[in-house]
Amino acid sequence: MTPVTLPRMIPRRLSDATLGDLPADVLRPAYRRGATGVGVVHFGPGAFHRAHQAFFFDRMLAADPGLAISAVSLRSDDLRQALAPQDGLYSLIEREAEPAIRIIGSIQEALTAPRDPEAVFARLVDPAVRYVTLTVTEKAYCLTPDGELDLDHPDVRHDLARPAVPRTIYGWLVEGLRRRSHSVRPDLTVLSCDNLANNGALLHEALCSFAYAVDDPAAVAHIRCPATMVDSITPATDDALRAEAARRLGVTDAWPIQRERFVQWVIGEGLPPADRATFEQAGVIVTPDVAAFEHAKLRLLNGAHSTLAYVGLALGHRTVAEAMADAELAAFVEAMMRQDISPTLRVPDIDLPAYITAILARFANPAIEHRLAQIAWDGSQKLPIRLLATIELALAQGRDIRRLVVGVAAWMAFVRRQAQAGESITDPLAPQLLDLGRACVGEASADVTRFLNLGDIFPPGLARDPRLVAALEAAYRGLRGPDLRYTS
Repeated sequence: MTPVTLPRMIPRRLSDATLGDLPADVLRPAYRRGATGVGVVHFGPGAFHRAHQAFFFDRMLAADPGLAISAVSLRSDDLRQALAPQDGLYSLIEREAEPAIRIIGSIQEALTAPRDPEAVFARLVDPAVRYVTLTVTEKAYCLTPDGELDLDHPDVRHDLARPAVPRTIYGWLVEGLRRRSHSVRPDLTVLSCDNLANNGALLHEALCSFAYAVDDPAAVAHIRCPATMVDSITPATDDALRAEAARRLGVTDAWPIQRERFVQWVIGEGLPPADRATFEQAGVIVTPDVAAFEHAKLRLLNGAHSTLAYVGLALGHRTVAEAMADAELAAFVEAMMRQDISPTLRVPDIDLPAYITAILARFANPAIEHRLAQIAWDGSQKLPIRLLATIELALAQGRDIRRLVVGVAAWMAFVRRQAQAGESITDPLAPQLLDLGRACVGEASADVTRFLNLGDIFPPGLARDPRLVAALEAAYRGLRGPDLRYTS
């Protein structure tokens, strides 16, 4: 008898066709996807965007079906390959004691800029597009230490010479705006959603600098760049998450994402008045004082995060929750937040003690596996705004900085360990940092001096302050663990 060969079963994929077959506990889009149209172009659709802005726009689409997203990857084609077969759908798991799972349907198309630049420009020119949003990380803004556009940056120079095939956000936006200037609706709101202080003004100034450099200042005459602040802890996607999503959905999702339930988007002046109610009904905070929220988040949450990352890694911890389970380290970080960072803030609309308590609870959430190694990425870009700015303020106020410098010293020790172990570093200054780390001798004065000579990170005035130098050397010497005497 001839054996029968059964056909290999191909797993069903998440898509519009399978959306109706999902289990009842899966939250679905509250609108008809076929009735939506692209009104948002987003550059940099990584996990954070898909957990954050895409989530908010998913909420808005029920009220305004013209706010679907065209997601533009600046380099990798991975997102398009993952989401195109899924009609742009993906699952979002909110990590709490009882995790919820929902389907996000706000991404209508996924484009890869180098693969199809004209499709990207076509979207930027489309008069139906009202918003451009960005999550491209701090380093992609190509700024000098003074916050100005670095016209000598290789990618910026490339875009100035070859505007039809850009690499930077400035190249894409200014060329797109130049083409759009002939549109019946040239105005555009551009929202930076990256962790840059005063991000709207920085972005606007850099776009103007680029436009002047290509002798086309009129290209940016019709844009608004409101300040924003974004917040939600978003761990990376891994195989365990993919398996969990498949189990809960009953279909395969090539790129699910996860985050804590807490999510915050604050937008300042410049949001089109006609859209304000739609944004607010979706949970966005619209305020004239974004800086208050921004300073509190960058200094308290992000500053503490970086300190936890570098000190936690030195102690052998793997995740934020593990680091917070270390009672001495958790007490150290809490003391730093309450006694050292909080006094540098002037935010009358925020209850800082309650805000700190909420942050600590978020850090300790055992349902979130936020890897310290991920937080440690791009330290040269993060430390100036997360810790060094606070240290400068504390010094100006005559306050103790011994706890504040521990995260900076731990970063120095991290670079030294990685370099001398032959390991890599994810950082735009990686080659320079690895060379420096290999040259370190483990002696505090010599090693700290080497790092303080990095003018791209440490402003000269701060680097020469003897109070900072002494505190850093003391912390660096004690980095077999944080010097917990500072918690008293």
